[in-house]
Amino acid sequence: MTDGLILDEPWAKAPATQAVMAALTASGGPDCARFVGGCVRNALLRRPVDDVDIATTLVPDQTMRALTAAGVKWVPTGVEHGTVTAISHGRPYEITTLRRDVATDGRRAVVAFSLDWAEDAARRDFRLNALYMDGAGRVFDPLGQGVDDAMSGRIVFVGDPMTRIREDYLRILRFFRFLAWYGRGAPDPAALAACAALRDLLADRPGERISKELLKLLAADDPRSAARLMRDAGVLDMVMPVAGLERLEALVGLERDALGETDAALRLLALMPQVPSEVARAAERLRLSNADRDRLLAALAAAPPIAPSMDAHAVRRLIYKAGKSAARDRIKLAWAAAPQAPGWRALLQRADACAAPVFPLTGQDAIAAGLAPGPVVGRALKAVEAWWIDQDFPDDRPLALAHLSRVAHAMGEP
Repeated sequence: MTDGLILDEPWAKAPATQAVMAALTASGGPDCARFVGGCVRNALLRRPVDDVDIATTLVPDQTMRALTAAGVKWVPTGVEHGTVTAISHGRPYEITTLRRDVATDGRRAVVAFSLDWAEDAARRDFRLNALYMDGAGRVFDPLGQGVDDAMSGRIVFVGDPMTRIREDYLRILRFFRFLAWYGRGAPDPAALAACAALRDLLADRPGERISKELLKLLAADDPRSAARLMRDAGVLDMVMPVAGLERLEALVGLERDALGETDAALRLLALMPQVPSEVARAAERLRLSNADRDRLLAALAAAPPIAPSMDAHAVRRLIYKAGKSAARDRIKLAWAAAPQAPGWRALLQRADACAAPVFPLTGQDAIAAGLAPGPVVGRALKAVEAWWIDQDFPDDRPLALAHLSRVAHAMGEP
């Protein structure tokens, strides 16, 4: 135990959490279960705790029996690796048996269960993640350096960095992610050198796992320093096409200083060449969701052009054509590309305040005006839509119907 360090955490005292801990300790004794990893680290740093993970000396069968006896639901999410997920009051708790690695290939590990907390700590990625806390709030630091690392902002691999990375290649990306979220000061030289030396191991990693790490990194309040280190180590170019860091750095700056928001997906796009075909290929490589892919491509639309001098009509036209979300993305990217130009903040404010125009007519209106069902209906509606846009989107259905009647007459329909 770390001498005298006791944390008083509401999440640890919550009834849902206590129900899980009570179920485990009733079976294995008071020292059989401890909170582990990120929840302990974030509690030390007074940061939000989202996921609560638990380590236990119980093997999976014992864990499942203990939960069942206490009336706590569970799911066997990774029994071969020692993991059972308890569902308490609707909240998941990942419970994993203490382990040691028997064999690893950089993708997955063969593990043996253990009763030794120090042995379990020794197989973790970074020292600030090899922390434990019991139900009474007492913090345990088996490696003796995790608490100091967390408090000082040091991201240091457990043991030899090359060994840790060869066990799981994605630890290269996690190193930079943790730098972005928790790092302060100069990075650990041995860790940085190992990431650079082994970067080629990322070449065949599954795209969805890479994109998950990248998006988590870019969701940090200020990932600019970590991104620069990734580029300089040759890691960034291994996982995605990179046009440079200038647009990303400008985007992060305006989000932090002017907007008070964080948009990881748009930051990812800011790193890429602003060419739709290259972005589409990168989205495929990274296995981005269809929604994320479509969003990035919509943000690169060429028309209408974006400029801070756009008037209210031009803003409404942009929002009507692109949609409000894509319009906002396009303005932010243009702002990041030319941050010194005046007027961007006012333009974004006008876009935020603008209601998306809704075309007031349908195909049924065209048929009611005498047009025969078929392609002529689409041509007529397009003509009326063009007029309606030029008229600055009047919210006047009778006026639009009158123009539709004129269009139908001009088309020679009765």
